[in-house]
Amino acid sequence: MSATQNNATIANPGPLGLLGFGMTTVLLNLHNAAIIPLSGVILAMGLCLGGAAQIVAGIMEFKKNNTFGATVFTAYGLFWWSLVLIWVNPFEGIAKADETSMGFYLLLWGIFTAFMFVGTLKHNRATQVVFLSLTVLFLLLSVADFTGSAALKLVAGWVGIGCGLSAIYNSIAQIVNHEFGKKVFPL
Repeated sequence: MSATQNNATIANPGPLGLLGFGMTTVLLNLHNAAIIPLSGVILAMGLCLGGAAQIVAGIMEFKKNNTFGATVFTAYGLFWWSLVLIWVNPFEGIAKADETSMGFYLLLWGIFTAFMFVGTLKHNRATQVVFLSLTVLFLLLSVADFTGSAALKLVAGWVGIGCGLSAIYNSIAQIVNHEFGKKVFPL
């Protein structure tokens, strides 16, 4: 079977990755916006849908020879797993993360996301909105941790809710448009 034939037999993994990212991002940012507490609900969503579903989507993107999708979904899936590990801190004898280390962690993710946003300039507007808002989210959360600003974290929470909703929309639009064979929801 040629690579082209193989790619035709693999479903588009993008909607799964976007859904995993979007739903988990909304849930976590409901916490950042001080609407719900950090709980096992967010941790479980981060491990399963945010982490595992995005990693599966990333591996499928590797099979489709999509470097952008493979890198993005695998990296962000592993982001969710690393974030849960940071919160749970199963490393005996290692101090919990402080605001400075979290500030650098989030800053690095913001820089990575900013470069991935540049890659989206070859994609649809909906994907550009996801990555631009995610860049802003990471940078706001980073500055909030560096400065200890609860107000900035609250603002970041609302940006994150918008970011997550834009990813959910992107996922649903791709699915519905594919199912109907036409543009039902603009991207």
